[in-house]
Amino acid sequence: MTPDQISLVQQSFRQVEAIQETAARIFYARLREADPSTAPLFAKSDMALQGHKLMAAIAMVVNGLNRPEVVIPAAQDMARRHVGYGVTRAHYASVGAALLWTLGQGLGASFTPEVEAAWTAAYDLLSAIMIEAAYPG
Repeated sequence: MTPDQISLVQQSFRQVEAIQETAARIFYARLREADPSTAPLFAKSDMALQGHKLMAAIAMVVNGLNRPEVVIPAAQDMARRHVGYGVTRAHYASVGAALLWTLGQGLGASFTPEVEAAWTAAYDLLSAIMIEAAYPG
């Protein structure tokens, strides 16, 4: 990611933080709608708590984009835990699509092509790191 992309992600995430509960609800609704295979992953979850965890994880990554030595090991650990919850490689694409859709809804006109490209770059990088950690080889 370029420094400009990092800045765009971090700046736009500040807007998302202001609506984080709503954004989390929208994200999970979109994820279940777009990929019904994800629904069992959350069948027994307190979705308010799950939404809080989601937003905390995104904040950790976004705020640490300038510190890969901190973010990468945390993301790798998270990915290995997610395998135990039933997350598959295919779910990463579904999550990325739901995330970008949610950002578009939440940011509205602020979700410019440049912001979308920056978030796409961030998610592509993160998901590649997580997939490699979760499913080595």
